[in-house]
Amino acid sequence: MLIIGERINGMFTDVKKAIQAQDPAPIADLARRQVAAGANALDINVGPASRDKLGAMQWLVGIAKEAVDVPLCIDTANAEVMRVGLEAAEGNAIVNSTTGEEERMEATLPLAAEFNCPIIGLTIDAEGVPRDANGRMEIALRLLMACMEKGISATDLYIDAVILPVNALQQVPIQVLEAIKMCKSLSDPPPQTIIGLSNVSQGALYRELLNRTYLVMAVASGLDAAICDPLDDELMEAVIAAEVLLNRNVYCDDFIKAYRR
Repeated sequence: MLIIGERINGMFTDVKKAIQAQDPAPIADLARRQVAAGANALDINVGPASRDKLGAMQWLVGIAKEAVDVPLCIDTANAEVMRVGLEAAEGNAIVNSTTGEEERMEATLPLAAEFNCPIIGLTIDAEGVPRDANGRMEIALRLLMACMEKGISATDLYIDAVILPVNALQQVPIQVLEAIKMCKSLSDPPPQTIIGLSNVSQGALYRELLNRTYLVMAVASGLDAAICDPLDDELMEAVIAAEVLLNRNVYCDDFIKAYRR
């Protein structure tokens, strides 16, 4: 399972302060600690921390790239900022993200093809997020067809069925699980699946419990990747145990330490 660490994001106070002070130490520390905790890639998002999105993205990618040797998930809706991030990452990157809207796909899919990197596709179009799994799959198929036209393989497309907060829309989590299962029948080989995990608990109490439980449920439904907090030890241990129980990883008595190695 691909774990993408979510913590290098200008929405977090410590990251915002580091960006504004141009202090590389907190960013490098977050990069190293997330990878040590089990992250296979790192999300990089300037957020609201700087008006100079181009400069801030280039700076963040440079610090993370120097600190760790994992793919960097360039997280922005701005194609110009995306290009700067991909160039700074020197191809070892993931495009985060496109939607099913024609204009957005035309801006982002060529970048994924040019830099030969995977891309995350959100099941959102001009009408917003569909209410059910079938609506999400219609957009997923549109994304898949557009990727294939640009020479991007199905396995380099990560479909994000867009989880929304359970405290506002309690019916959504089960629809997303259904969409994850349905993605496996879109093509052969099928696209990958991913979720932005923390969205499920946004604004709710017991956030950690909701995140951990939902991630295990999603893994059992066939989830391939998650953008989440690898510094949550119990979250990581739950997903490691789930993969052992699903026969995705070999069991040994100390399987948690074995996974982290």
